[in-house]
Amino acid sequence: MDSLAFKKKRLIIRQPDDWHLHLRDGDILKSVISPTARVFHRAVVMPNLVPPISTIQQALAYRERILEAVPEGISFSPLMTAYLSDKTSPKILEEGFTKGVFFAAKLYPQNATTNSSLGVSDITKINSVLETMEIIGLPLLIHGEVTNSDVDVFDREAVFIEQHLEPLLNKFPKLKVVLEHITTETAVQYVESKYPALAATITPHHLHLNRNAMFINGFRSDFYCLPIVKREKHRVALRSAATSGKPCFFLGTDSAPHLRADKQSSCGCAGIFNALNAIESYAQVFDEEGALDKLEAFSSEFGPKYYGLPLNEQKITLIKSPHKVPSKFILQSNQIESEYIVPFHSGETLSWRVSETERF
Repeated sequence: MDSLAFKKKRLIIRQPDDWHLHLRDGDILKSVISPTARVFHRAVVMPNLVPPISTIQQALAYRERILEAVPEGISFSPLMTAYLSDKTSPKILEEGFTKGVFFAAKLYPQNATTNSSLGVSDITKINSVLETMEIIGLPLLIHGEVTNSDVDVFDREAVFIEQHLEPLLNKFPKLKVVLEHITTETAVQYVESKYPALAATITPHHLHLNRNAMFINGFRSDFYCLPIVKREKHRVALRSAATSGKPCFFLGTDSAPHLRADKQSSCGCAGIFNALNAIESYAQVFDEEGALDKLEAFSSEFGPKYYGLPLNEQKITLIKSPHKVPSKFILQSNQIESEYIVPFHSGETLSWRVSETERF
C-alpha cells in the first residue's frame, strides 16, 4: 500500500464485499439495503425470513425484491442462500446451484438464533445433503453454536466445534465450509488449523465489544447478538486474526436490523445493525491495530478468492475524518417517529468515513 496514502489520511481500496448479511424483508429491506449497497458490491444474503428461503422459487422472488430496493445507479449483487432443515432435498439444492440461484446453503442449528426454529435438529439428519454439496461444490455456511440447555451460552461455540464441526469436516473433507461470525480464541485457532477447507467471517461488533459492554449502566440490548460477545481475551484474539493477513479470515458484517421496540422488549431480539458504518468500523480497528495496509485484503480479496469469484474492479476511498454516527436510523417509509433502528456505534465518533465523491 502506498505510504503516501497514509500521510494524506486517505486510503484507497478495492470495493469490498459482505460475506454475511441480513436484509430482512418489506419496509426494513427497502431501507437497510442502501447503506450496504453504497459500499459493498456483493453480499451473501441470509435466508432466515418467515417463512425461510428454502426453495428455488423463494430465492428468486427474494432476490428480485432486493434488487428492486437497490437505489438507482448502484451496482449491487445479492448472493442467495438456501435455509437448511431436516427435510431439505439434495435434489433441490443441486438444481438451485446448477441454475445459479443458490450461492451457498446455511446451517442454523434449531433455535440457535433469530427465525431458526425450522433449522437443523441433528446434523446427521442432513448427511445426504452435505454429501451432495461436497460433490457439486456448494459452500456450507454455519452458525456454529449448540443449543443444549445444559451448555453455558458463552461456551456454545467451542462446544459446537468439538462436538459437531470436527466430525463434519472429518466426514466431508472436501466440503467448503465457512464458520460464520466467530467469537472465540478457540474458533480462531481451529480455523487456522483447518484452512483451506475451513474459513471464517468476523463481524465489526465482535472486534469492538466484549461482554462487559452489554452491562454498562444497565443491560445494553443494542449490544445483544448471537453468538453473544465474549470475554476480552476473545476480542483480542479476533482483532489479531482479522488484522493478521491470513486468508482464512475475511469480512462478514452479520448486520442484523431489528426495530427498537423489538430490541427492548421483554424478550429482546438478537442482532446488531452495523451496515450504516460497517467498513468505517472495520477501518477504525485496523487503524488502532496498526494494520491499515491489511484492510483491503481482509475486506476485498480473501472472500472472493475463497469462493472462487473475481475481485471487484471498482475502488472506494476512505478518509480519516471524524464523524458522529446518528443515534437513530429511520425507515424510509416510516411515519411513526417512535419506530426506528439503532445503528452500531450510535452516538459515537468514528475516525474514518467513506468518500461519496472519490470512487473509480
